[in-house]
Amino acid sequence: MKLHTLKPAAGSVKNKKRIGRGQGSGRGGTSTRGHKGAKSRSGYSRKIGFEGGQMPLQRRVPKFGFTNPNRVAYKAVNLDALQAIADKTKAKKVDLQLLVDNGIVGKKDLVKILGRGELKAKLEVEVHKFSATAASAIEAAGGKAVEVK
Repeated sequence: MKLHTLKPAAGSVKNKKRIGRGQGSGRGGTSTRGHKGAKSRSGYSRKIGFEGGQMPLQRRVPKFGFTNPNRVAYKAVNLDALQAIADKTKAKKVDLQLLVDNGIVGKKDLVKILGRGELKAKLEVEVHKFSATAASAIEAAGGKAVEVK
């Protein structure tokens, strides 16, 4: 076997249909596009969600709800995640930078500590907000809950 003798398997490669090459080819005239209509025109592309003129789904379904423009979204971090960081890094102080470095939150996220899980480590935690149960659990473990602005 030599590189210059390699060929694809018989029947695996087909020639593409050459359309618009005269009446004698059998694919002239309308060039396989049928007669008239949007699909026969050049430059045609169907809109996403187009249903042949029927009212599309995204317009049939009613709008509802309300989005508050003043909502402040916090990234939730639970006590068990803080305990995992304390076990992993042996840190005494958990701040935003430590959470970012460990991939728990993004650097632009606002962080709120929630009370799920158990905290045994004595930690000083500096984040934007605390739930009441989380703050009491941190202080019960001998730590400190400090809100950052």
